Amino acid sequence: MLLLNPGPVTLTERVRRSLLQPDLCHRESEFFDLQDEARERLLATYTLDPAIWTAVLLTGSGTAAVESMVAALVPDAGRLLIVENGVYGERIAHMCAQYRIAHERVVGSWMQAPDLEVIAARLDATGPEGRFTHLAVVHHETTTGRLNDLKPLGELCRAHGTSLLVDGVSSFGAEALDFSDDSLSAVAATANKCLHGVPGAAFVIVRRAALAQAASRTYYLDLGRLARLQDQRNTPFTPAVHAYYGLVEALREFAEQGGRLTRYRQYGSLAEQVRAGLAALGIEAAVPPEQSSVVLRAYRLPAGLTYTNLHDGLKAEGFVIYAGQGDLSKTLFRISTMGDLSSADIDRLVKCCAKLR
Repeated sequence: MLLLNPGPVTLTERVRRSLLQPDLCHRESEFFDLQDEARERLLATYTLDPAIWTAVLLTGSGTAAVESMVAALVPDAGRLLIVENGVYGERIAHMCAQYRIAHERVVGSWMQAPDLEVIAARLDATGPEGRFTHLAVVHHETTTGRLNDLKPLGELCRAHGTSLLVDGVSSFGAEALDFSDDSLSAVAATANKCLHGVPGAAFVIVRRAALAQAASRTYYLDLGRLARLQDQRNTPFTPAVHAYYGLVEALREFAEQGGRLTRYRQYGSLAEQVRAGLAALGIEAAVPPEQSSVVLRAYRLPAGLTYTNLHDGLKAEGFVIYAGQGDLSKTLFRISTMGDLSSADIDRLVKCCAKLR
């Protein structure tokens, strides 16, 4: 079965075999060697200086990494402005409500890019609660496949002395991330998307300077404590050891294949092959390609074809696709090109869609 959903992904045999390595106690030096390698290779993905940045590993999904990032890096007296144009921006707002973090939301259409004028106006407005100390945004909003442009948001943050927190769960390892932007404090991500690892290992790439001021609102997801102990070759809890095996092997494979740019080009080629193939069948992209991520794109269901019929028909042929979210489930479906996929796989997918069309 080939997974065309936005994670987990179809694994390479090499990563799958890595899960069969010997059982390993997480208090032994061999585990800390594994943990160290994972952290070093995560930083190397974007050629980051370990004196400035650190990779903090967590056991959990990408949502755990986002929650850990938000709960730690917005201080008790801080205020967070959340940019929302999809489900995952909305999820950050729910996290803030859960932790009683002072926040406001800039809620836009799920089918549109964030409104920079509205965001700027909100950053300019200093009410009784004070200024916004942080801004959070989802880089690749997989609700629609839109890639939110971080550059103008970074410019706004620098102009207002605001720190940028990025949900990079579905973009890290493929799309460009400008870690040289002084406003960027952290990026949360996971093993089981663009890195082609398995579910269970997530991480936050965070500036050490931001960690030094981290709050401690949560116990298991306490980013500051995790970072301190990992720097000491330690861990506070039992991690998903075999998921770490898978992450390290996936990162080794990632580097050997040429790193981020190679993966970006591979995804881009496959995504364009999907788009062109479906366009020939009269199936339109929901978001223009130049505004979409290469990782996943959304398409409009053609008249007379329900998502259930499309999903079930493709699953019978060995493909798993994903529905739209919320009200978009009635009009959209989504196809990701992450994982161990080839051009021949996409050719077969398009032919299967033609039969169902």
